[in-house]
Amino acid sequence: MPHAPGKCPVCGQDLEVVRLQCTSCRTSVEGHFELSRFSRLDPEQLAFLELFLKARGNLKDVERELGLSYPTVRNRLEAVLAALGFAAEPTQKVEAGRRRREILDALDAGKIGAEEALRLLRDRK
Repeated sequence: MPHAPGKCPVCGQDLEVVRLQCTSCRTSVEGHFELSRFSRLDPEQLAFLELFLKARGNLKDVERELGLSYPTVRNRLEAVLAALGFAAEPTQKVEAGRRRREILDALDAGKIGAEEALRLLRDRK
């Protein structure tokens, strides 16, 4: 059975459940029911969260399992936390961290060299 989407495919806002039905006797219950905050995650984020839990929160294990760099894994975790509504850092810190992650990801992808990455990291302060 496919998973119910948590976000509207048209405007991107949260969806709510208005009808539940028993799979056995077909009894229906109508009303306004909240979806779990986990329904806000897209399939890729949900798979990442499951792997993160399987690794018992060890980002190095997640990094190894996915074959990704630590900054990329950390970015994915931050995206999951934000989708769950746990983005509690002040905006300025978030932007600084995002820029730092972009630089490190570019370095990891070979788009820039180590010296350029160091210069960019120093210049952003």
